[in-house]
Amino acid sequence: MKRRSTIEARKRYRIALVWCLFALLALICSLQTVARAATPEPKRVMILHSFGQDFRPWAEYARTIRAELIRQSPWPLDIHDHSLVTARSSDEDPEVPFVNYLMALGAKRPPDLIVCVGAPAANFVQRQRDRLFPATPLVITAIEQRRVNFARLGENDTVVSVSHDFSASFANILRVLPGTKKIIIVIGTSPNERFWLEEVRKEMPPFENRVEFSWTDKIPFEEFLRSASALPQHTVLFWGLMNVDAAGVVHEGDSALKRLHAVANAPIFSYDDGFFGDELVGGPMHSVAGGSRRTADVAVRILGGEKAGDIRLPPTRYAAAKFDWRQMQRWGISESSLPPDSQVYFREPSVWETYRWQVAMVCLVVLLQAVLISVLLYERRRRRFAEVEARRRMSELAHVNRYSMAGELTASIAHELNQPLGSILVNTETAALMLERTSLDKEELKEILSDIRRDDQRAGEVIKRLRSLLMRGPFEAKEIDVNEVVAEALDLVSGLTHARDVTVESILPAEPLRVLGDRIQLQQVLLNLIINAADAMEHLDKLRRRMVVRTAQDRSFAEIEIVDNGPGILAANLSEVFEPLFTTKPNGMGMGLSIARTIVEAHDGQISAENRAGQGAAFRIRLPLAPSAGAAA
Repeated sequence: MKRRSTIEARKRYRIALVWCLFALLALICSLQTVARAATPEPKRVMILHSFGQDFRPWAEYARTIRAELIRQSPWPLDIHDHSLVTARSSDEDPEVPFVNYLMALGAKRPPDLIVCVGAPAANFVQRQRDRLFPATPLVITAIEQRRVNFARLGENDTVVSVSHDFSASFANILRVLPGTKKIIIVIGTSPNERFWLEEVRKEMPPFENRVEFSWTDKIPFEEFLRSASALPQHTVLFWGLMNVDAAGVVHEGDSALKRLHAVANAPIFSYDDGFFGDELVGGPMHSVAGGSRRTADVAVRILGGEKAGDIRLPPTRYAAAKFDWRQMQRWGISESSLPPDSQVYFREPSVWETYRWQVAMVCLVVLLQAVLISVLLYERRRRRFAEVEARRRMSELAHVNRYSMAGELTASIAHELNQPLGSILVNTETAALMLERTSLDKEELKEILSDIRRDDQRAGEVIKRLRSLLMRGPFEAKEIDVNEVVAEALDLVSGLTHARDVTVESILPAEPLRVLGDRIQLQQVLLNLIINAADAMEHLDKLRRRMVVRTAQDRSFAEIEIVDNGPGILAANLSEVFEPLFTTKPNGMGMGLSIARTIVEAHDGQISAENRAGQGAAFRIRLPLAPSAGAAA
């Protein structure tokens, strides 16, 4: 019993599952039906082209009308394009089969709207209106008002037309190129082109006294291309249409215009910006975008239920003039000659427009650099002025310092002068006594005169060195021998060291040590250091008052070392001994060593002080050898 109840439960479950699946399928089908009912049927639009889908300017109108319709329409659209081949000739016999073809396509469902692009398509539909979907609304667009057969317009028809103004086109040419002497109208031989050639001729008379007109309807296009490269100067080409040329050749797309532009030595103008983009100079022209937008507006109104015959629009005139900057540059057209409110397209951006921020940053950096360089030059000038002023003042101070040293060297100088002067006096008295003798020893008299001359030269040298020491003059670098400078300085202080019982030992090499420097200033440095060394040993026993002055070469430097046996320099004062106003003497000014450092550094040298391991101090001067001395070494 239990097993039978289980089988029956399974059967009931399977039956319930099948019924659920049937219910789900029925629900899905009903939802699809509702969705199909809620989705509106697409609006069918037939676009009829005059020559074909690739003939300018109508191809541009058709393309932009399609884009505007899709953008503006609240309904889905089913758009079909068809081309009227019969517009290329005056033969209307093929129209009947073409009408039958279109009627067959719309037999089950006629189009909701017919859009005719261009006059040939409009004339075709109006001729066949009784047979070609008479109940379907018709919009005729991209057509000049003179090509519209208003008598055949019915209550289901409307027109979005334009109005050509060839006079304005010719006036624009003469405005931007006032030297124009000839205008060639480039136009073909199809019925539509022949109509417009006659219309253009009607607007030529006001300009015939200024320019010569000619046209190309009788010339095969290939033949015209061969002559287009050698057109006379001041010739302008006015592009009308070139659908079918005099040889019967059909020119689709923009190939004819491009080929003409490639070889022509004259600028090209036109009346419709459907040709604008690469080849035309520009001027007042019909706007493809504006005309297509008006057409799409009318089409959407009609598809929305408005009656086509109730929509009446005035013809559109030329839009504001537009020009190609590249062509303007090629033909030397100035922007000042353009009509007011003209728009210039394809302008090549300037460096400033393309790299505005980069140029601004570069200019800012350059400006900052210029300011910085100006500030640095100003500071350098101030510094140089300050250095010159400091050197001048230091020179004056050094001059005063030399006078001060001369005061200290007075005894030494007097001793140096007394010796030759005393010797001169003795030799003069001896010579006078010899002259009183009856017999004159000429050889002895010659020796006396020689001694007098030697002593006089010695006294003169002392005075010359003193005069040089006290003389004021600018820094003058010459090649000098350090050994000679040291020897002269020791001669100047010999009297002072002798008076103070200071033994001076000089160790000078035989080879000269040549440097670039000022002899007087370097002597001043040496005199300062020698006098300071003598002062430092003043309290010592006479036997211990010993000073060593030596020179030597250390690679590319000449070294001068002055060593004394004094008490040395306090460790705390070693770093300050060359600072201004620092002194350990009771009556010192503290400027001698400071001046010495300034002079040595002006010679690109170094001066230093240190305490000896035993007793005393050592001052060392390092001066760079002169280039000639360095090369010899």
